[in-house]
Amino acid sequence: MDKIRNFCIIAHIDHGKSTLADRMLEFTHTVDPREMENQVLDDMDLEKERGITIKSHAIQMQWKEYTLNLIDTPGHVDFSYEVSRSIAACEGALLVVDASQGVQAQTISNLYMALEHDLEIIPVMNKCDMESAMPDMVEDEIVELLGCRREEILRVSAKTGMGVEAVLDAIVERIPAPKGDGEAPLQALIFDSVFNSFRGIIAYFKVENGTIRQGELVKFFNTGKEYDADEIGVLGIEMQPRKELSAGDVGYIISGIKTSTEVKVGDTITHVHRPCDKAIEGFEEVKPMVFAGVYPIETEDFENLRASLEKLQLNDASLTFTPESSVALGFGFRCGFLGLLHMEIVQERLDREFNMDVITTVPNVSYRVFTKDGVMHEVHNPAGMPDPVGIERIEEPYIRASIITTTTYIGPIMTLCLDKRGELVKQEYISGNRVEIYFDLPLGEIVIDFYDKLKSISKGYASFDYHQSGYRQSDLVKLDILLNGEQVDALSTLTHRSNAVDFGRRMCEKLKELLPRQQFDIAIQAAIGAKIIARETVKQVRKDVLAKCYGGDVSRKRKLLEKQKRGKKRMKQIGNVEVPQKAFLAVLKLD
Repeated sequence: MDKIRNFCIIAHIDHGKSTLADRMLEFTHTVDPREMENQVLDDMDLEKERGITIKSHAIQMQWKEYTLNLIDTPGHVDFSYEVSRSIAACEGALLVVDASQGVQAQTISNLYMALEHDLEIIPVMNKCDMESAMPDMVEDEIVELLGCRREEILRVSAKTGMGVEAVLDAIVERIPAPKGDGEAPLQALIFDSVFNSFRGIIAYFKVENGTIRQGELVKFFNTGKEYDADEIGVLGIEMQPRKELSAGDVGYIISGIKTSTEVKVGDTITHVHRPCDKAIEGFEEVKPMVFAGVYPIETEDFENLRASLEKLQLNDASLTFTPESSVALGFGFRCGFLGLLHMEIVQERLDREFNMDVITTVPNVSYRVFTKDGVMHEVHNPAGMPDPVGIERIEEPYIRASIITTTTYIGPIMTLCLDKRGELVKQEYISGNRVEIYFDLPLGEIVIDFYDKLKSISKGYASFDYHQSGYRQSDLVKLDILLNGEQVDALSTLTHRSNAVDFGRRMCEKLKELLPRQQFDIAIQAAIGAKIIARETVKQVRKDVLAKCYGGDVSRKRKLLEKQKRGKKRMKQIGNVEVPQKAFLAVLKLD
């Protein structure tokens, strides 16, 4: 066990975690040079296309006579749950900081997560070969953040391979070996799982105490289900079967599990005959930030969508979903996501991995509605709002946002946050011309397009991180969209009273562009309760019925027009308006 080191790589988005992992695999000869490619651990096409890591990936390497278990983690705030699970399975972490960007928001929040778990931190300064690198200035920031000595910071260029050997040596020297008792009852923490259509569910685990051998009868602590360990092994580039794994090892188990609900990330594996006393303290429950309805385009695909979401949930434990139904869209699911990028990725994966065509409704957050009889309702969906007459007050979730930027962009960022009903808490100068601004913002305001706007006004330099800070009372109203007097519940939103009229007007204008013309007039209205606040009309397509009248009496023309008018009236009564998927997406990009 003294020869094992378990560590993860944490950093802000785009600071070079995956590139550093690639170099380590090269230096330890884990990957055949002929099979080497960029982002070798990112096995989804989506990750390679976007150049981001979405999943944590575990892999075992050999360096000198030591076994190193590396877990590569995502950097984006929307996948921070993946990071928290990786950290729970490690004893140390490489904190990677870009020498040209310096310490950014996600660097700090991932670092705090690692310190809570008492991990040994090795600071690594990456991209030192770049012309725009400012190594001395960034070193000052790291020293200030960690309180470490300057000589402890490793200067590396993951692209060229400079300094990577020093990192591998530092891992062996500085990170402690796993603490555990190989003779104690088996305790193994499940930190990830994947679905394989041939072999069922494969769970990845770290053995905290005890030893697990192939063919033994094991049980999962929280679900109480018992299985045979058909195959256990370690994770190289390919899975490598082993006869036994003992305390400190990271590996996988295949036991022919078919139903996804039986494997929970954070569960403990133990022996049936000699069980442990209690489960390992693992993960906190995930708190979804954004809710959206996901509906199949064809109603009969509902069960397929359920199966697809369950398989996806195995691979992405931060996704939560419950069934719901909508008048306009039929049966579907209410899904909870950690953010908008997360929602976009889930939608892409449903399409690519499961061939599911889905409609996603407007994202929103959960509100607390207090009625006059003193009952509190949690509302995730505007359609679930109690009757406005009986509502005493509505509370909405607030977040404490920290934005790190250069002094050049303070003005536009302040304006953006204040437009979103934000309140400035404080601003602190970190170093030189870098400033950290703290804002209290309503979560509902930042859900749709805040991050994109922040990136564009700061030319990509502002980094944004947030945590939920509780609920506050707010003057919110439910804005309904009516088509020919029929309410489309999938387009309803909860919004602040001051924004409602402007938002309703923009919605109507956008829908007028997107709805195809019919044989009858379509009235698009935005309403708060019974009060109409905006209206647009999509004009009907009319056939020229007078084309065949050459001259003659006016009564002939009137007769034909009256006949057409009666037909249009009848058509309006029986005609229904199809809302295209583009209309739901357009609401997200109103500006």
